[in-house]
Amino acid sequence: MSDTNDARTESGLDAQTQRKIVRERYARIATENSGGKGGCCSNDDSRCSSAETAASADETARQLGYSEAELESVGENANLGLGCGNPRAIASLSAGESVLDLGSGAGFDCFLAAREVGETGRVIGVDMTPEMVEKARANAGQNDAENVEFRLGEIEHLPVADEAIDVIISNCVVNLSPDKPQVFDEAFRVLRPSGRLAISDVVLTAAVPHELRADPDSVVSCVAGASTIDRLEAMLTDAGFEAVDISPKDDSEAFIRDWDDEYDVSEFLVSASITARKPEAVDE
Repeated sequence: MSDTNDARTESGLDAQTQRKIVRERYARIATENSGGKGGCCSNDDSRCSSAETAASADETARQLGYSEAELESVGENANLGLGCGNPRAIASLSAGESVLDLGSGAGFDCFLAAREVGETGRVIGVDMTPEMVEKARANAGQNDAENVEFRLGEIEHLPVADEAIDVIISNCVVNLSPDKPQVFDEAFRVLRPSGRLAISDVVLTAAVPHELRADPDSVVSCVAGASTIDRLEAMLTDAGFEAVDISPKDDSEAFIRDWDDEYDVSEFLVSASITARKPEAVDE
């Protein structure tokens, strides 16, 4: 399935350009050891590269629902403050499960998931930015996370075997993909029967202003690439998922409104919890 069809791209950018600018932006964040002052993303990189990043990333995490115990349990280099929710809060992880994090960044959610699945479970993080994967692997050593591994790859083409995963999590990453249907097709492929998807992301509640739609800064700041709830539901259903539920978070306005210096993006964007399940038996 090709991703060159413009109808599959939410932003006004072609797929190759979108991947390039996203990879470059998050490579800068990784190499500058920085987090995000404005939550998942901001179109001002200075917000993601200042000396105050550790404190601001922690504050962002608190807004997203992470507890003090969770923040204290993971080394500070893993939390870059780039999420828009807490996917583990809706994942209901159990000991022994295999977890896959789409767009794992520096590994924050992976390390927290590893504590829940325990020594008999495992966590795989996939990220398309080499600098992020390198940073996450270094963080794994610092966090003694022996049941976590990080793989370089695109979430549209996962370096994971068929039916190898129990739970997929992701935190404000799918909106960055130019080919979301392929992301969900791949998620369905790697999940075991009855496996589940539990992600936090942003969804559109109104049309993105025309001047922002193809703006590279708005794409990499998790604004212009978002989809509507109806479109996401259709994509998940078409991929084969059942029990699809997309629940907007009413309190996300508090942090989303700061993602752009010129627009209050909370007027057309909201954070949401997105869950779905692969059927127990899949018809061939």
